[in-house]
Amino acid sequence: GGGGRGIRIVPTADDLDQMFRLASNEALNAFGDGRCFVEKYVDQPRHIEVQCLGDGTGNVIHLYDRDCSVQRRHQKVIETAPATGLPRDTRENIFQDACRLLSMNKYRNAGTVEFLVDKDGNHYFMEVNPRVQVEHTISEEVTGVDIVQTQIMIASGKTLPELGLSQESIMEPTSYAMQCRVTTENPALDFRPDTGTIDVFRMPAGFGIRLDDGPGFPGAKITPHYDSLLVKITAKARNRKEAAAKLKRALREFRVRGVTTNKSFLLNMLNNEEFMNGEITTGFIAANPDLMSPLKEKDRAQKLLAYIGEIVVNGTPKSLGAVGDAPSPVDPIVPSITPEHCQKKKSLKQIFDHEGPEAFAAAVRKNEGLLITDTTWRDAHQSLLATRLRTIDMLNIAQPTSVALQNAYSLECWGGATFDVSMRFLNECPWDRLMSLREAVPDIPFQMLLRGANAVGYTAYADNVVYDFCKMAKESGMDVFRVFDSINYLENMKLGIDAV
Repeated sequence: GGGGRGIRIVPTADDLDQMFRLASNEALNAFGDGRCFVEKYVDQPRHIEVQCLGDGTGNVIHLYDRDCSVQRRHQKVIETAPATGLPRDTRENIFQDACRLLSMNKYRNAGTVEFLVDKDGNHYFMEVNPRVQVEHTISEEVTGVDIVQTQIMIASGKTLPELGLSQESIMEPTSYAMQCRVTTENPALDFRPDTGTIDVFRMPAGFGIRLDDGPGFPGAKITPHYDSLLVKITAKARNRKEAAAKLKRALREFRVRGVTTNKSFLLNMLNNEEFMNGEITTGFIAANPDLMSPLKEKDRAQKLLAYIGEIVVNGTPKSLGAVGDAPSPVDPIVPSITPEHCQKKKSLKQIFDHEGPEAFAAAVRKNEGLLITDTTWRDAHQSLLATRLRTIDMLNIAQPTSVALQNAYSLECWGGATFDVSMRFLNECPWDRLMSLREAVPDIPFQMLLRGANAVGYTAYADNVVYDFCKMAKESGMDVFRVFDSINYLENMKLGIDAV
């Protein structure tokens, strides 16, 4: 079986009897056949394999090599292509041995010939995998050959020459590919498979990223009865470091909630300098237990949604001070407001329109009572949890507002974040909103928030843009401009004041 099942290392002659019986019994129980192979043990080797294609006539080509040395208990974790750091003679000998072995047996299929390479560059044949392997994707990425499609064509009777495939036609790779396997295993618990229901499943994307996915989607139930593989992520770039950087970015974008994955382990591997800078051996993971350190993810969105759902369904918890019976539901009472037709004095808006800004300022100073600015039509827009008011919502209460607040200093109803929110979230024209509100509420000064040199945006604009914006705002119904700067930078505020 795969994954190193049944392999036993015999360090001394005294261990031979026990290890043989363990391996033989495992094989007997699994397959009904307890026979074993005895092979040379290679200490701390690299695992190098060659992807091949044969058409059954003796024609065999290779698609270069893969380095599968990153293993845990003989199970591959991260694979790369092509293999780097091999002596040139060793690499050529591996290619020749792989093709000669399959050609002599008139191999007909896609297959992989696997080798171990010791510290001195000697290579040892392990096995032939007569199938498409999990890591075939990286060979496809660096050679451009569709291995699965080619295998199907060979099975239909095509030969390699008929498919236009020869060793000369397969260019030596000039790019680099790296693949990792995201599984529902917990590295902190010795890679124990996790089970449960996936709440959130968001896969990465972008240039140079290939995804071969499996059973993952929101609502999927992960059981212990199947392989724990969720998705294979393959990154392709010009060199090893760039491929690793793409893979790290993709893993950070990958979101799975509801079950534990090995994502933290994979990221720890890709952040390891020894892995990035050298050719590691099959004993690398065992020698670096810090790779199992868990990744601390905040999961803020899910926690917030769960909290809101809990409050909506069950009310505020007593631990937060909620005592006694829950409040009784009360339907809101809409007051009936009758217009006052016999207003005795001029409104501030009338003074502003007919006598000018100086008279308006003088009237404000002479006012003996408290003057208020109502921000109902602006402030609610700045909270992600608040109800964003649409123009129609404002127009529905415009008439009673114009009566209830007829003596107000102003209605702050525009500018700042509301300009952006109106366009981006509500798909409304902020200029149409301003003119519609001005028509519905003609007798109360309108006020807006102006971010100095930033106008109503999030960056500094050219001076003439700010000037023309303020002019258009005034012509569309604005009266009072409240100018501010987020860091109290006077030059930014001065531009805004001059424009007004």
